Amino acid sequence: MWYNYSRLMPITLGAIRKQRADKRKDVVNAQIRTAFRKAVLAVRKSPKPAALKKAFSALDRAAKSKVIHKNKASRLKSRLSKLLLKKK
Repeated sequence: MWYNYSRLMPITLGAIRKQRADKRKDVVNAQIRTAFRKAVLAVRKSPKPAALKKAFSALDRAAKSKVIHKNKASRLKSRLSKLLLKKK
């Protein structure tokens, strides 16, 4: 997704395998990234406890799989929690 694979020409067998693995990981990471972005957006549009729970779950999953840094996940969770408190 992020690379132009047609231009990169791996030479060694290990580089070819890595390129194949990177393609697969890009697809999975893109799904995780999309999921947490949608969840965060849903909480920002209408802050509700159920939406917040889903966002927390998606953020934790993204941080666990290292799609985003754990501190970024923590920061977003904190900001979303504040939104929910402001609404009340």
